[in-house]
Amino acid sequence: MTMRKGIYVVPTDRWYIERTVWLIAGLVLLASTLLAVLVNPLWIFGVIATGLVSINVAFTGFCPIGNVLKLLGFKAALGVPNRKFYFLQTDSWYLERRIYVTVGVNVTLGSILFLVHSPWWGLFTGFVGTAMVWFAATGLCILANVLFWIGAEPRLNPGILTSHRGKESAISPARVSANEKHA
Repeated sequence: MTMRKGIYVVPTDRWYIERTVWLIAGLVLLASTLLAVLVNPLWIFGVIATGLVSINVAFTGFCPIGNVLKLLGFKAALGVPNRKFYFLQTDSWYLERRIYVTVGVNVTLGSILFLVHSPWWGLFTGFVGTAMVWFAATGLCILANVLFWIGAEPRLNPGILTSHRGKESAISPARVSANEKHA
């Protein structure tokens, strides 16, 4: 299997719908996990709800928070164009869409394990929430980079941080194509 070079970084020059959804979802994951650990374990259902909504967005494209943000004037970067309501593009399994389903499945399973096995699984859901807030703030995500390195094609126009021997790294706004893989 060939691995791609570079680091996937999403644009952070403006707050588009998808980036804002990542921030809100991350904050909900953090708050729900904290409340489940400190107040009542049933707060973990906030994490489960967030995970199920994320899975739904990946499969159907419909995002309730995305629609609220669209009504508030936010613009979509990955939305279906010329629609009254916000829907994430679902024509292929591009990298950003895979993030939604992977995060959704992971936090849902982590939450179930929190309830039936050990509250220590709250560390996992808290980590995912922290990673989502970090992703929204900086454009850098561990999961997105793993998906990028193994060949998932991004839809957002990412800045690719490439390493050059003896030179500083530079951010290139160019979209990465399937031809830019290495052995």
